[in-house]
Amino acid sequence: SAPRCYINKQLLDVRVVKGEPAELSCAVSKPDVVGTWFKDGLKLTSMEGVVFEKEGLVHKLVINKVEDIHAGKYRFEGGDIKTEASVFVEDPPQVDKVLLKNLTSVPTVAKAGQPVKIKIPFEGRLPIRATWLKDRMELADDTRIRVDKTNTFTMLSIPSSDRKDCGDYKVRLKNDSGVVEINLKLVVIDKPQPPAGPIKIVESSANDITIQWNPPKDDGGKPLQRYIVERQQVGKNEWVTLGETPKSCTTFTTNKVEQDMSYYFRVRAVNAEGTSEALESGEVKAVSKATPGAPDPPEIVSASKDTITIAWKTPRKTGSSRIVGYIVQKRKKGTMTWLPVNNVPVADKKLEMTNLKRGLQYEFRVAAVNAAGMGDASEPSQPVFARDSTKPPGQVQDLKVSSSNGTSITLTWKRPESKDGFDVKGYEVEMRSYNNLNWIKCNTLPIEATTYTIKGLQAKEMYFLRVRALNDSGAGEAAELEACIKDAPPVVAPRLLIDDTVKSLLVVKAGNTIRVTIPFEASPDPVVTWLKDGLSLSNRATINTENGTTQLLIGAAEYPDSGTYTIELQNGLGKRETFTFQVQVTDIPQPPGPVQLYENVPNTVTVAWEPSASEKWERDLYYTVLKRESQKGLWCMVGDLIYNNKFTFTKLIPGRDYYFRVVAKNNLGASDPSETVQPWRIKKTKVEFQVKPQKYRDVNHKQPPRFLVPLKPHVVTTGSECRMSCAVGGCPPPKITWYKDNRDLSNDPTYFCTNDFGVCSLVVAGVTKRDEGEYMAEATNELGRTFCKAFLTIKGNN
Repeated sequence: SAPRCYINKQLLDVRVVKGEPAELSCAVSKPDVVGTWFKDGLKLTSMEGVVFEKEGLVHKLVINKVEDIHAGKYRFEGGDIKTEASVFVEDPPQVDKVLLKNLTSVPTVAKAGQPVKIKIPFEGRLPIRATWLKDRMELADDTRIRVDKTNTFTMLSIPSSDRKDCGDYKVRLKNDSGVVEINLKLVVIDKPQPPAGPIKIVESSANDITIQWNPPKDDGGKPLQRYIVERQQVGKNEWVTLGETPKSCTTFTTNKVEQDMSYYFRVRAVNAEGTSEALESGEVKAVSKATPGAPDPPEIVSASKDTITIAWKTPRKTGSSRIVGYIVQKRKKGTMTWLPVNNVPVADKKLEMTNLKRGLQYEFRVAAVNAAGMGDASEPSQPVFARDSTKPPGQVQDLKVSSSNGTSITLTWKRPESKDGFDVKGYEVEMRSYNNLNWIKCNTLPIEATTYTIKGLQAKEMYFLRVRALNDSGAGEAAELEACIKDAPPVVAPRLLIDDTVKSLLVVKAGNTIRVTIPFEASPDPVVTWLKDGLSLSNRATINTENGTTQLLIGAAEYPDSGTYTIELQNGLGKRETFTFQVQVTDIPQPPGPVQLYENVPNTVTVAWEPSASEKWERDLYYTVLKRESQKGLWCMVGDLIYNNKFTFTKLIPGRDYYFRVVAKNNLGASDPSETVQPWRIKKTKVEFQVKPQKYRDVNHKQPPRFLVPLKPHVVTTGSECRMSCAVGGCPPPKITWYKDNRDLSNDPTYFCTNDFGVCSLVVAGVTKRDEGEYMAEATNELGRTFCKAFLTIKGNN
């Protein structure tokens, strides 16, 4: 018999975005098969936008442009064979590409006080959920911001924009087919905030006053242009403009003052949008004539057993009048008493003293004199002996070669013994080659350090080297050694050996040690430079570079140590190698400031608090708000991941007392809480209703109580609100009493009961596991009693 036909290639499911082409194809084993296509069980003869094709053994169904009507299950049959697959039409949210580019490439800019409207039209399969987020928090309608959502667009409206509206916004459009996220940036510009205070008085004299301030914390979104400085005399109302300073200058000196008069100063910042409010100073007085400031310490010009000569410079602050001379004082080193050298001021800035005791060590200081009197004395001079230099210094100790390469040698040594090295003024280094008998000086000026590098040497050559100590009497005895220059090591460009142990982000708890060790290779040894935020490191940082590694060490991390650190290597090849990493110093946050409660919207409470001090340096800090309904109740969380400083709570029950606390959090933990002191309560309004007199007193309308609608069982999650309701009839109106596990709830403040014309409700706010149990509503009047029961089940919220 002839071989049967079979399917070589089955149909496969296809998922395609609406508007795109799609293709279904299968292959059979015989070319003469006549195939038939079906959709959702119905034979396809023709369909708009659909083409049937056959190429040899392959049968195709081609859809030129997929629409919703093309979704479904397709089947191919040919003789006794068949195969089927489905076409799924995806229609994710879409936004016009030109609009999308305009929104994301250029920030939206508005002036403070102007309205802002950002409208984003979209298409896609409904329903589409549109969500607006700012700083990772979802935006909702409030008194300042409105978010509109329809089936065709979403719009953010701010009737009166403010600087706090600046930031990064995200619009998330989502349906069953996909998600589109649009990142926007809103910039609100305004006049700057006032300069940061307080105003400091840098200098105050009879003739001028110098003030200083800090730049404003917020420049209003526009670069500062200048500062305006004004002055008001105490007792007068008029402010006088003294002048302006450029934005880079935060000090101002005025000579428009009078002796012994008091003034107020104020400073305003200016940008292109306007002028800020003023920062005002306290009362400043132009003082009386000023005496001179202290000169720099005097210098020792010469010393012998008979005389010591000193010299000094004019002080930087000369006071309010010309300097007429100087008073010099002396003391023996180790004593506290200063004695005058001259009683009459000397006009010269140099003095030779002769009334000294031989062999004693003296210190000297100088004070300038003007018409106001003698000014502050300088710091003491270097101590000096009243004696002649007796002999040259001794021989330097421990002379050796510390390092060498193909072209240089580095020598190190120690000072001569203490009795011979006391008055050493420096050192000289000399050298000669093996074939040359003449010594050559390597340094023209005395070397103050005890190390020196001799450069420009020849490889494989032998050299003789010597070092002498110097003082006022000449050079001491030389210390010599021999040294042979080795072959120059191979030149290696600097390269940092970064591995998995070196992290690009280092998070350190405040008080802990920052230690970063980075290995490298280079020849000759490179110059290693460490920078923080592009500047030199602080004195608290220690750098240790040796044996192919360099280490950064900061003993106890502080918040200012956070920043971008860069290590840079460079040697004679001209190649520079760098590596940059981030250091973030963090700690458990400081607690928030005082908490305040106020009512912006009726029947709600807005919790506001001063920011935690940690906000200044902690980027990932957020807040959690908790509440409880009595002084002894349990705290439960009502708001989390809050990145601003207020939260509005809406689920208030009239007649109850509410307490709130706020906690600051980061990735290390939570701060101590800040709490409200006074409770918050919304007054419970009594429902007034009128009872109409019966028209027909002879008819008895009295009825025993009965439940028209009974209680139903409830299943709720922990932390949510449960409302149990029933309807009661009877005449006279029955009295309703609620019970839990046969316990009367009438005097329990954690339960809220209502009875509105026979519709009775029991509200349990923020349920916990202990609220689970059987609840009973009892209705009684003079004709009888009835009740109904229901069970409340609590399940976890995870």
